[in-house]
Amino acid sequence: KVQLTVNSRPITLDYFVHEYLEKVMSGIIASLNDTGEIEKLDLVIDRDGQVSIHLNDTDVTLKEFPVKIIRSTIEGILAPLKGVEGAINTVEIKIES
Repeated sequence: KVQLTVNSRPITLDYFVHEYLEKVMSGIIASLNDTGEIEKLDLVIDRDGQVSIHLNDTDVTLKEFPVKIIRSTIEGILAPLKGVEGAINTVEIKIES
């Protein structure tokens, strides 16, 4: 199950976007060191552009470069979605398997 909130507004996901977002997030997590399969994920991009990942009850430490790549990837995916209007200031993605 994938839940998406942009600028404090829940975004309804159709099948394609739901599956696409889940697969992209799985790829992002798989590319990070010392992570496993997603059982429970909470990814947040805050107003300052910082990315925090809480994966399977553990915080994932990110350096500056992965933060930039993850942020720009997610913003690029979300920008054309219905319900996402104007600048993307905050994002929260929750996934539970």
